[in-house]
Amino acid sequence: MGNELLIAGGGIGGLAAAVAATRAGWSARVFEQAQTFSEVGAGIQLGPNATRILRDWGLLEGPLAERVVHPQRLVVCDAVDGGALGGLRLDDFEARYGAPYLTVHRADLHAALFGTAVASGVPLHVATAVSSLLETGDCVRVTCPGRADAEGDALVGADGLWSTVRAHVAGSEAPRYTGHLAYRGLLPFAAGGAASAQVTAWLGPRMHMVTYPVAGGEFLNVVCIVEGPQPSGDARSWDHEGVREQLFSSLGRICSEVRRQLESVAQWRLWPLNGRPRVASAAQMAKGRVALLGDAAHPMLPYLAQGAGMAIEDARELQRVLSVADGRVIDVETALQRYALSRWQRCARVQARSLRNATIFHAGGPLRIARNLSMRVLGEKLLDLPWLYGH
Repeated sequence: MGNELLIAGGGIGGLAAAVAATRAGWSARVFEQAQTFSEVGAGIQLGPNATRILRDWGLLEGPLAERVVHPQRLVVCDAVDGGALGGLRLDDFEARYGAPYLTVHRADLHAALFGTAVASGVPLHVATAVSSLLETGDCVRVTCPGRADAEGDALVGADGLWSTVRAHVAGSEAPRYTGHLAYRGLLPFAAGGAASAQVTAWLGPRMHMVTYPVAGGEFLNVVCIVEGPQPSGDARSWDHEGVREQLFSSLGRICSEVRRQLESVAQWRLWPLNGRPRVASAAQMAKGRVALLGDAAHPMLPYLAQGAGMAIEDARELQRVLSVADGRVIDVETALQRYALSRWQRCARVQARSLRNATIFHAGGPLRIARNLSMRVLGEKLLDLPWLYGH
């Protein structure tokens, strides 16, 4: 019987890990605490660093091919005066980086990963939370309330920012609120106006808004991030009901186009942004037969659009190390340590760049003036990131 990977969490990262494990010749089992396998949220931007992996797995074919969008450009504008600051061609990324830049609804990507995992024979358990774990020599045993304990050769914690598995690897310190609130909504594509076929970022003091097409071009995804106090309710939820009046009361002066698009959204969902310090060593990503993946290891603030991308990269590296973990030349513990050593510095760099972008995007006063001038002079050079997309 071959090796088996246990996976805590059935979101995009967990299902990507399951696909990766089967590609490595392992079997996998996924334990999801929610009642159903589904994905909340709205859009995702996927750079070539992620889409080349999805293509290698065969996911950019079939139903998902009809649901992704190939935006032609990224355009950055000032949210106060409406002026264009800079842009980047996205329609030539295939030629430059060997894979496309895509936008997609989270639910569509999740469904594609789910279908691939099911087709690969991966058992998917819902309403099954991993509450504790124990390494016992040559296996990992997990306890799930209401179910018999499960054993596998390794465990991956892909159970998100509030991960239970994380405590075994990197300690149990709770995430902290960042002071930023993400309001998410969808517009029918036609309501987005002429800019609907591109990714548009509007930068303003203490706020920014990003729009791009999803769902095969049926909708325009709208995300507006503002600074403000932490809302009441479950801090772990990233799907609070967003209140229009609270969003607009958080905004300063904005141009008419930004206001028009915000006013056109019929329903808002609210995601309070919590985070952790950036990952500081390989020891924070793997210990023994247990490894962390995605937000459980290195939560990303959404200022570089790489949360899903880093989880997919993690899964691909996991595939590489599991494929050579034969228990003779390379054991499971060594393979997972190689995974952590390969991933932690890159993930830390992306976390740091995301945090830096938060300051730049929300700049006011002299910093806003300097940002706008730099963007107008060096636009494409600042926006293109070969170190990120060419990975």
